Amino acid sequence: MSNDIADPGEGNSPAAWTAVITMLVFFVIGTTAFFLAIEWLVWASAVGIFVGWGLGFLLAKLGYGVNGPKFTPKPHHY
Repeated sequence: MSNDIADPGEGNSPAAWTAVITMLVFFVIGTTAFFLAIEWLVWASAVGIFVGWGLGFLLAKLGYGVNGPKFTPKPHHY
């Protein structure tokens, strides 16, 4: 099955990758802190997840999102 539409994909941009990786790191830290019962670090990680979301939003506004001028989509290899 072939798809001839030149779709860059949803979220396949530097802004999206930065946001997801940042939030994933904070999630892992928060989960570990929860397991070790370090309450302040759990809450700090929860705040960090929102920081990651804001970072992705900021980078998208600066042009590094899917439709931004500083992003060049790469072809998909199937």
